[in-house]
Amino acid sequence: MARRVVRKLRRLPVTIGYFKGPLVMSWVRKRWVLFRNPHANIEFGRHTYLGPGFSLHMPFGGTFITGKGVEFRRGFRAETGPNGYISIGSGSYLTYDVIITCDTRIEIGERCGFSQACYVTDGSHKYRDLDKPFLQQGYDYRAIKIEDDAQVHAKCTIVNGIGTRSVIGANAMVTRAIPPYCLAAGVPARVIEYFGPPGLEPPELNGSKAKAEAKTAD
Repeated sequence: MARRVVRKLRRLPVTIGYFKGPLVMSWVRKRWVLFRNPHANIEFGRHTYLGPGFSLHMPFGGTFITGKGVEFRRGFRAETGPNGYISIGSGSYLTYDVIITCDTRIEIGERCGFSQACYVTDGSHKYRDLDKPFLQQGYDYRAIKIEDDAQVHAKCTIVNGIGTRSVIGANAMVTRAIPPYCLAAGVPARVIEYFGPPGLEPPELNGSKAKAEAKTAD
């Protein structure tokens, strides 16, 4: 009996520190986020977890919605304008220091993964007007859709859409839409492999293969 009690006591810090405690703190963070942004439409799906450093900057409104079981592990930040709309599908996970900024619409599908220090934005700074300072030139906007099961590895910048199950290699910058079932990498990101159903290969990959085959034949 005494040994059983000792074992339970030894497990107590782990149980509180890694399981019960984080769930309580997540609940507290949700209450604070809702209190801090009274003009915004914020909905957290069931079992969504808000880790340390979770922050929404929505002083003038906007929409932020998650599905069920979304996990924000640590250091997440989202900023929206009054018309910004961000949705994150069920089962998605955002690991460390992920940032999303949105003035139009960013939709992230179900079971998507974002690794450390990823940045997703629907706006790119204008810079060509030599009569105005950089910060006064405004933005070019593009609504972003990241489809189900997409995986984005560390330190990527996303300013365009990503297709179903596509994988983005670390340090990439997605400036043009990535088709479904593709591995893409580089700056700017380009498709380097297709692993989906036959017949759906992206044209740019077929073109690269044709050129490679032609060189080999020569």
